[in-house]
Amino acid sequence: MSDLTRLNAADLASALAAGDVSSVEATRAHLDRISAVDGDVHAFLHVSDHAVAVAEDIDRRRAAGEELGPLAGVPLAIKDVLVTTDMPSTSGSKILEGYMSPYDATVVARSRAAGLVPLGKTNMDEFAMGSSTEHSAYGPTRNPWDLDRIPGGSGGGSAAAVAAFEAPLALGSDTGGSIRQPAHVTGTVGVKPTYGGVSRYGAIALASSLDQVGPVTRTVLDAGLLHDVIGGHDPNDSTSLTDTWPSFADAARDGARGDVLRGLKVGVIKELPDSGFQAGVSASFRASLAAMEAQGAEIVEISAPHFEYGVAAYYLILPAEASSNLAKFDSVRFGLRVTPPGGATVEEVMAATREAGFGDEVKRRIILGTYALSAGYYDAYYGSAQKVRTLIQQDFATAFAAVDVIATPSAPTTAFRIGEKIDDPLQMYLNDVTTIPANLAGVPGISIPSGLAEEDSLPVGIQFLAPVREDARLYRVGAALEALLVDSWGGPLLDRAPVLRQAQATEGVA
Repeated sequence: MSDLTRLNAADLASALAAGDVSSVEATRAHLDRISAVDGDVHAFLHVSDHAVAVAEDIDRRRAAGEELGPLAGVPLAIKDVLVTTDMPSTSGSKILEGYMSPYDATVVARSRAAGLVPLGKTNMDEFAMGSSTEHSAYGPTRNPWDLDRIPGGSGGGSAAAVAAFEAPLALGSDTGGSIRQPAHVTGTVGVKPTYGGVSRYGAIALASSLDQVGPVTRTVLDAGLLHDVIGGHDPNDSTSLTDTWPSFADAARDGARGDVLRGLKVGVIKELPDSGFQAGVSASFRASLAAMEAQGAEIVEISAPHFEYGVAAYYLILPAEASSNLAKFDSVRFGLRVTPPGGATVEEVMAATREAGFGDEVKRRIILGTYALSAGYYDAYYGSAQKVRTLIQQDFATAFAAVDVIATPSAPTTAFRIGEKIDDPLQMYLNDVTTIPANLAGVPGISIPSGLAEEDSLPVGIQFLAPVREDARLYRVGAALEALLVDSWGGPLLDRAPVLRQAQATEGVA
């Protein structure tokens, strides 16, 4: 494995700007890494044929003295939920197999304009429906810490690519935790921005009132750098905020070198009992809080009585919106078309196409959502779920009147084994118990590595939530705690991954 693949994005960007390395060298190193390990990890669904050519162009522009962005020349992985003109966009589904979009998603277009080099499209649960990346139509992704375990979902491909040093940066999407929960189980950093802070234009919709695009990285600073590139108002997205945002990279730098924890009020939810969490997850969470408290933070118990209904409300709102959003896959306009033998009506072709093109989890949620929206049931189910959503938003407002951030474990357990929960949808859904409330309320959230669980030596994360539009606060707090923890570990958490250490030793990397 080349040393270049072990550099964080900020360090690689500095080396590129200084002329110590070329974008072509960095890109080829990551493509070689993908060739070497992705047969086992399966983080990518498609690897770009144009990456080296893009890198060559960046090198030419830099040599000509053109002023380039801070991340110019740095490779980037892209979750397959984001459409691209030069690579297939399938959203992990057979119904879109081979689909080529006529336009780029806004975050992809902004990444290209900033000089990032797209490496390829990453694997995901079909239409982002899942918590493990086992529901991809193209096979599961595996966790680089233990290849028998899940990398989280739905964005397990992006998290695994970053954790396995196949890419220094990745784009993900988070509807109920699909950036933060994979970060938790892979030892990476994941950020769900404030709803509307990053454009959803060109993100294949699952639940439009919940979806949010965000960064997947190895450090908080890297996440801030990527967030600065993709964030900001987009007139193509009617839900895009018109705010002027501060630099999130600067916020991360302030957190890493400043005394931001002193006097910080950190809320801990009293209704979130330890009994529902793996012992090692709870222990790591408490140790992180203790480290913050030692630096002057104040740990405050808060009440959020309606959070316990978040999963139930989410799994009515999401399927309802999904059943509407996925109606466009009708065999007529684009995507797969299956014609029954002997000729058929449009309705019969549509039914045959959806039967062949949609997986079991997608069908399950479409049926649930259609039922929840049907006459006679709308008020009892969808309407009631939206009322719970309002109560959760009020819980956040009350909490943030008393504290600066809320802290929770990013997920209840470490990575479970592939196949362990695939036949138990309820247990799978409960993996998002701590992340879902942020999507229901639209508040920003970040997950950073907090250590290894005692019982299985697998990574766990701590999540911080902040008020709407206070994303910069998360970067300051996350970077401050990250600096404390990395110092206590003697280096990045990913350096302790057994599979990665073994590969490093085999390849002779110091």
